[in-house]
Amino acid sequence: MKNLTLLFIIAVIFSVPIAMAQTPAKQITLHDIFQSGKFNPESIRGIRSLNDGEHYAILKNDSLNVYSYKTGTLKKTLVTANQLIPNGDSLPISMSDYQLSDDEKKVLFGTDKESIFRHSSKSNYYIFDLENDKLSKLSESEKQSLASFSPDGQSVAFVQDNNLFIKTLENNIEIQITRDGLNNQIINGSTDWVYEEEFGFTKAFFWSPNGQNIAFYRFDESKVKEFQMMLWGDLYPETYKYKYPKAGEVNSEIKILVYNLSSKKTIEMDIGTESDIYIPRIKWSKNPNLLSIQRMNRLQNELIIFLGDVATGECKPIYQEQNKYYIEITDDLIFLNNNTNFILTSEQSGYNHIYLCNITDTSIFQITKGNWDVQSLVGFDEKKNIIYLTSSESSPLNRELYSIKLDGTKKEKLSNLEGNNNVQFGKQFKYYINSYSDANTPPIITINNAKGEIVRILTDNSQLKETISQYGYSNKEFFSFRTSENVELNGWMIKPGNFDPEKEYPVLMYVYGGPGSQTVRNSWGRRDSWYQMLVANGIIIVSVDNRGTGGRGEEFKKMTYMQLGKYETIDQIETAKYLASLDYIDAEKIGIWGWSYGGFMSTSCLALGSEYFNMGIAVAPVTNWRYYDNIYTERFMRTPQENPEGYGTNSPINHIEKLKGDFLLIHGTADDNVHFQNSTDLVSALVKNNKQFEMQFYPNSNHGIYTGENTTFHLYTRMTEFIYKALLK
Repeated sequence: MKNLTLLFIIAVIFSVPIAMAQTPAKQITLHDIFQSGKFNPESIRGIRSLNDGEHYAILKNDSLNVYSYKTGTLKKTLVTANQLIPNGDSLPISMSDYQLSDDEKKVLFGTDKESIFRHSSKSNYYIFDLENDKLSKLSESEKQSLASFSPDGQSVAFVQDNNLFIKTLENNIEIQITRDGLNNQIINGSTDWVYEEEFGFTKAFFWSPNGQNIAFYRFDESKVKEFQMMLWGDLYPETYKYKYPKAGEVNSEIKILVYNLSSKKTIEMDIGTESDIYIPRIKWSKNPNLLSIQRMNRLQNELIIFLGDVATGECKPIYQEQNKYYIEITDDLIFLNNNTNFILTSEQSGYNHIYLCNITDTSIFQITKGNWDVQSLVGFDEKKNIIYLTSSESSPLNRELYSIKLDGTKKEKLSNLEGNNNVQFGKQFKYYINSYSDANTPPIITINNAKGEIVRILTDNSQLKETISQYGYSNKEFFSFRTSENVELNGWMIKPGNFDPEKEYPVLMYVYGGPGSQTVRNSWGRRDSWYQMLVANGIIIVSVDNRGTGGRGEEFKKMTYMQLGKYETIDQIETAKYLASLDYIDAEKIGIWGWSYGGFMSTSCLALGSEYFNMGIAVAPVTNWRYYDNIYTERFMRTPQENPEGYGTNSPINHIEKLKGDFLLIHGTADDNVHFQNSTDLVSALVKNNKQFEMQFYPNSNHGIYTGENTTFHLYTRMTEFIYKALLK
């Protein structure tokens, strides 16, 4: 009876669409969206699976608690806030950032977090011993970064002042492994700016499986050119300098080193004599003496995976791949316990698929096949030889969970509904947390068993569903059309709730459009409440994925190679043409907006498609690819020296004389990613060509433009007023 009741509840939750209010809907305001948080979906954060695979730890009610996956019952409380008051203090430290040791006997907490760049930070770390209820500070000196337990839980490694340290917990001894770390010169154990931003990691040290060795990166960025920007607010503004390698410029020199805790010696791994390379990943194999090292050439179209002996530093290749365009770097690499095989993902078939590779004879077997992309290798249950993956097999718009045997047989779809599934498996692969949503359903977070069956519902966001029903949300509708070049493009559209096909409506297009990205997904969108407010005021919102975006195989994604912006802009202009042909669209009032790559695109569209767009907003745009970092830009464009025409022809800054319509340019002055320089040079081009425009800059804000009180609310107020003036006047 209990199971039948649960199934009925689940059926109701998943099957009932969001109904538009039959009574007059409440009016959405910017305050509702950005200040009250009324439309923010509930989320579940900080879940850590325990070793038994039957329980998980999570922060709840000022405690770190352990619950059963299956029943949801509280097994025990590991630590409460009252136990986390340092000596001499009256208030507990923050519990929001925590890490359990592998033996589950200690907890590491980071507090007083201080950002460095977008993804990096430093904190004061504390260790709580669960066996004796003792709280101790990791280090008495200044803040640390990236602290992590050794596999046996007896030591903690961390980075401080660009040097790598180990703290042995039993005798409370702090060991300094490196001593040459220096700001803007040498970095040990962490990454430089461009690796952090483009290869997606900051922690650049890794414990061996037995805890006897620690492998780490050493960056020598002394030859990398500095970028500087002003930080405002004091009587004399501060100049901030950091190393930023732009397209075609010199990179850091990389070494991979391994420190042995017993011998206290450091070995340099032999990664070859060529220095103008990238090491986007290193990972320990299941053998604690063998370290895998991924080496890429500067153009990022050649990958070699080495297996290195950490006793000697000798490395031998176990996998090689070349691509006529570029190779995507992911974390989809898993070594098997037999020390003979590993699995990884590759686009060598034209679609992203999973391969089984042999270390000894370098043979390769393709496990998944088809004209669809594996989106993520979620995990591998070695006891059952089952791989879990998410893919876009049913549609480029969806992300669904599948299982498949290691030999490529018995592929099963575990997701029950089309949409977006974000999966986090527990240890032992008995249960997983699934966050499901579709375009018109807020996230529903469940605990599922390995067969895909729902065991429990953690949150169904029922309160948010009720709220958006009261506010008369309109459904997001998907569509596709063919361009004049016979290219089929996917898009979504939101129409006003009182839509009248006999009327003409203005349109606001949202674009990102960068390589491998997708704005057209069957998932809940983080800006949907703002779009619903615009829709309620009579504006149709549209987004279309141009050529170069993801989910449709390698050729569709990589056809923009060497000429970023060309085909993407053509496709967005084709979208405007298509919309203008519809009876219910006002062809004289089509606007476009985007952020970052999307700002580059909206600026290009307003210049090159001026007869189809009457307004545009560019937030933090790249305006000249020579100004952007080399790892990202050269991956798609090669260097400016090799491809001057591609850099010049497709930069919107070189087409400003064609720009028409209302244009709003927005940028944060402390944007360490897409520099404010992009916008200042665009302003110079606008002035030179006597193009009137509006501009909003935000002092000391980075690429996300949220620094300072009220910034996000102010930003969206500014954009909203500009949109209403341009499209509703």
